Amino acid sequence: MRRREFIGSIGAIAAWPIAAHAQQPSLPVIGFLNSGSSKGFQSLVAAFRQGLSESGYVEGQNLAIEYRWADGDYEKLPRLAADLVSRRVNVIQVGGPPAVVAAKAATTTIPIVFTSGGNPVELGFVSSLNQPGGNVTGVSFLVNELGAKRLELLRELVPAATSVGFLANPTRPSFQSEVENAQQGAQALGVKLIVLNANTEAEIDTAFTEFSRQRVAALLLGTDPFFQTRRDQIVALADRLRIATMYNIREYVVAGGLISYAPSLTEVYHQAGSYVAKILKGAKPANLPVLQPTKFNLVINLKTAKTLGLTVSNQMQLLADEVIE
Repeated sequence: MRRREFIGSIGAIAAWPIAAHAQQPSLPVIGFLNSGSSKGFQSLVAAFRQGLSESGYVEGQNLAIEYRWADGDYEKLPRLAADLVSRRVNVIQVGGPPAVVAAKAATTTIPIVFTSGGNPVELGFVSSLNQPGGNVTGVSFLVNELGAKRLELLRELVPAATSVGFLANPTRPSFQSEVENAQQGAQALGVKLIVLNANTEAEIDTAFTEFSRQRVAALLLGTDPFFQTRRDQIVALADRLRIATMYNIREYVVAGGLISYAPSLTEVYHQAGSYVAKILKGAKPANLPVLQPTKFNLVINLKTAKTLGLTVSNQMQLLADEVIE
């Protein structure tokens, strides 16, 4: 072999690893868009990752996740959704109805997997629960329909309450149906429902002041990611004004709130992770039925109940999935 041919062959061999590396496909990327904030969501993000890992996808190894949090400011969502679309992520996981609306407006081709309260058919997210159609599917926990049950449990704790407050976010897509469901529950129990709206920190303060002025002893908090970003503020106001409050997720109760009744959000995000993995493996959102949670959790904080002068019956304690003492 001539010297020039020999050197050329060495160069070609040396270039093989570089060429092979360049031809390897890039890691799939998930866009994680949430209406709330990262604070308090660590356990849910962990459940989402667990759902992925059980199907063979591990963040940082064979998968990347781009996180985008609106921190309760829904006006940020269209920009955040557009950013994820511009990065050509493989799937977008969205949390909360406002985030679903933003993601749907941003893309009709990238698969979207939602975790959302409200009825996804009524909200226009999917064509039907069994055959979603389009590029959207997910897990719906239908929290609006739980209003009557949550009111019933709250009334059991505060039997003397003749009026119950309801704090809602009017910018939430499912706002009207949530209010109507709560009103139906109040009517069935024979109590007056006082509805006040808030979508800013200042409006939350004003609403609680008004509830106190009207001597509202019991309150139902609307199921909205914005309120979750103001969790500590809301729990502190309820404690200071001595208003027994029913929340929609256990994190409020862990932070000192009185009671919560809701689907297990850990299960919801775990299911979402599994669905995202299926899509990464080739499944089409249009053919993946919208899932619903099977587990509902009742959580009670006995210390808070004692502070409010409330008695939690032994029967209710036995019904509770978790009692914080």
